[in-house]
Amino acid sequence: MSNGLIQLLDPEAVVLGSDASTNEEIIRILASRLEALGYVKSSYADAVVRREMTIPTGLPLERADNVAVPHTDPEHVLKPGVAMGTLKRPVPFANMEDPDEKLPVGFVFLLAINDKDKQIDTLQTVMATIQNSAALDGLRTARTFEDVRAILG
Repeated sequence: MSNGLIQLLDPEAVVLGSDASTNEEIIRILASRLEALGYVKSSYADAVVRREMTIPTGLPLERADNVAVPHTDPEHVLKPGVAMGTLKRPVPFANMEDPDEKLPVGFVFLLAINDKDKQIDTLQTVMATIQNSAALDGLRTARTFEDVRAILG
């Protein structure tokens, strides 16, 4: 399966089987990777966490472990990229369609987008992966970035 997402993922910004127990914790883990790699400013993690509280990004899927796609304003981003995390145990994220509903999320795609014109393209690329249940099943069991590359590449 050819997937543009692999082009956006930095191998060092992929966290597989995280023990994070809250949505803020997994956001901060992934954001710290992006910051260390020069994708985002030090203000990015706090901005994503704040935005998630008011504009949630949990996406309900027809599966036990849903997806979240947190992001924030371009002013916190130095260069575009995507961090990805899978969780050992799903953590609750508010549903973007119904913020009062908490969804168990097992996959987090943290977007660093510095160009609003590219935001739609990036979201469509991520959505193509999210809508592919075989890809998510593969990512659920991936243990290395090479596993991720084989699934998405």
